[in-house]
This record gives sequence, structure tokens and C-alpha cells, in this order.
Amino acid sequence: MLKFRVKILAIVGLGVLLSSEAQAISLGEFEYQNSCVQCHGVLGKGDGPVSEFLSGAITADLSILQKRSGGIFPVAAVYSIIKGEDKIGAHGTRDMPMWGSRYRARVAADVDPGFSPEATEEYVKTRILSLIGYLSTLQVE
Repeated sequence: MLKFRVKILAIVGLGVLLSSEAQAISLGEFEYQNSCVQCHGVLGKGDGPVSEFLSGAITADLSILQKRSGGIFPVAAVYSIIKGEDKIGAHGTRDMPMWGSRYRARVAADVDPGFSPEATEEYVKTRILSLIGYLSTLQVE
């Protein structure tokens, strides 16, 4: 019985530790660290550890999106690129994953019968907008 309680306390303690770590970053930063930093780098400069291995594509410098758009962060254009709606010519090549499709696949993989098509699209939209919010914090003057 004592071993069982110790295990439960360890699991609860680990859960508290993990939840406090998870709260230390926003959803947008989590998405960036999980999905973007490999190519775009920690500061969004396009110098991530795998960027040199991409098939001839130039990894975008995400820290100058606002600068290149006349001082206004281009939310709609960035949303379209992340979701995968942009025309290939606007982004160069389609080396960048279409995250909208990947987010939908996450919902499908959970096999949650309660997720309606509308709820799935809200999930996708929330993830992308959170990521865009974080990208806006990486902008340089």
C-alpha cells in the first residue's frame, strides 16, 4: 500500500512539475518550438539546424516579416502560408509543410467522435493564430 501511495505522489508531483513548465510558454511559442524552430531557428532568422539540408529552398527569415510589410505584421499572408493555402510561387517551393493539414490530422488521430468538422476547423485556426501571435514577438525593428 505504501509503494502505491509513493507512486501516486510521484506521478502527481511530476504532473504538477510538467504543468508548471507547460504554463511557462504560450501555445504559440510551443507550436513554434515544436514545428518551426528546426528550420527557422530560435529567433526566426532562417538558420535552424535542418535548414541547410532542405532541398534547395531558402528558409524564410521570419523576424523581418513586419519590416518587409511596411511596419505592419502581415497576419493574413502568414496565416495563408502556415495553413497551406498560399500559391507555391508566393513561398518559393512547397518545402514548408502545410500545417493546417497536419493540425487536422492530429484531430483525426485522436479519434474523438465529439470533434465536429466545425470544431476541427476552430482547432486548426486556434493553433495557427497562436503561432502567428508568437511570430509577431520575433519581429525586429
